[in-house]
Amino acid sequence: MLEGWFLWFILAWTVILITLMGIGGFFMFRKFLKRFPKEDGKSDMDWEEYYVSQTTHLWTSEQKELLEDLVSPIPELFRDVGRQKIAGKIGELAIREKSQMITQDLVVRGYIIATPKRDHKFLRKKLTERQINMNPYEHLFS
Repeated sequence: MLEGWFLWFILAWTVILITLMGIGGFFMFRKFLKRFPKEDGKSDMDWEEYYVSQTTHLWTSEQKELLEDLVSPIPELFRDVGRQKIAGKIGELAIREKSQMITQDLVVRGYIIATPKRDHKFLRKKLTERQINMNPYEHLFS
């Protein structure tokens, strides 16, 4: 029979394990849904990879630095995923607009569109730090 401190230790450890497995399962399920093919036969992640690979040659070192600076507030654990998603959206805009080069305007618009609404406060702060005029992009924030 379990008694005293050992019983509480086992109960606490059980709660911790169930919580951590639930959190991990949630993120794994989200990743699975992003990999799940849509009607066109490609998943969201397939399209991101396609847009990034099709526009790799359009990026200048200045725009890569800007993207790195903009994704710096993202926690390091999720930064690669965030960078891929944002670069995919920027690539999509570049292909759709038939751009010859990735510009600051494309980077900022792609970043705003790819960023969840709940993070727009941090995005505005970062754009202000970089002294980027947000007036042309206000319609994207709503």
